[in-house]
Amino acid sequence: MTSQITISPPLLNTSTPWATTLSDLQAIYDSESTGAVTTRTSFPVTGFQDDPSIHQHAFLPNASSLNTYGYSPHPLSYYLTSIESIITSSDLPQSKPFIISITGTSVEVTSSVSTISKWAHEKRFKVYAEINLSCPNIPNKPPPAYSSAGLKPYLQGLSDLQQSLDVTMVAVGIKTPPYTYQNQFDELISAVEEFPGILSFITATNTLGNSLFYEFDLPTTNEGELTPIIASASGTGVGGLAGESIHPLSLGNVFTIRNMLDRSIHEDVRDIIVIGAGGVGDQAGYKRMRKAGAAAVGVGTAFGREGVETA
Repeated sequence: MTSQITISPPLLNTSTPWATTLSDLQAIYDSESTGAVTTRTSFPVTGFQDDPSIHQHAFLPNASSLNTYGYSPHPLSYYLTSIESIITSSDLPQSKPFIISITGTSVEVTSSVSTISKWAHEKRFKVYAEINLSCPNIPNKPPPAYSSAGLKPYLQGLSDLQQSLDVTMVAVGIKTPPYTYQNQFDELISAVEEFPGILSFITATNTLGNSLFYEFDLPTTNEGELTPIIASASGTGVGGLAGESIHPLSLGNVFTIRNMLDRSIHEDVRDIIVIGAGGVGDQAGYKRMRKAGAAAVGVGTAFGREGVETA
């Protein structure tokens, strides 16, 4: 049976570089505007080898952003410790859930969900796990969420874990890339329907890969050489696009995924909620996401550009 998740108010941050440190997470947790806190995506044992010379971001003129980041330089254990510190440092009960974003191979992800579930049970914390299967910036590792074949090993691992765990598995979701044609949606829903009762939420969408922006050497006068605005591992400056530029595409993804889930023959699949993310930076964007079918709305670029309280 699908575990239900609660996010109230239905606004949260997405997994971004601005949710990397304990202080980042504390600020989001302390905000009265957020109903949940999402961590930056981590591996189970070691942190991602972050290199500032090639892992960068830039804010574009139209309230969008471009980044060539990978994952968090901190491992999962850092986020478990940070969350415990945030919750226990307050005299009040836990006020909102944490969504722990994780990635890795299917075996690594299953191990991480097991660790999170046992830890949450022991500490009696309210946490969920989000599996990031959609980062476009990892060389030679295409996002698994683009195909049913890529998704199924993760869902199978979670299904096996659900049966074998001696504690209740935390509610689990996946973060999907921005799909651009119907077959990609069909692949997603086909995999999800094969494993009803495993997923509680889908976060749509991550950034749009293969994106590029040139900037003049003298940006104030639009003179000089045009060069990529950020560096990348490939040397091209190509990275993931986020913010206002992908807002219509993300809305379409939320709308399509919500409608396809609603048509499922499985009640557990129909119960999956969609967290809408992509280009939300104001009340109008929030309302559009809710209209498209999002039960809660995630904010990324606007948090990075404006800060927690003003985003």
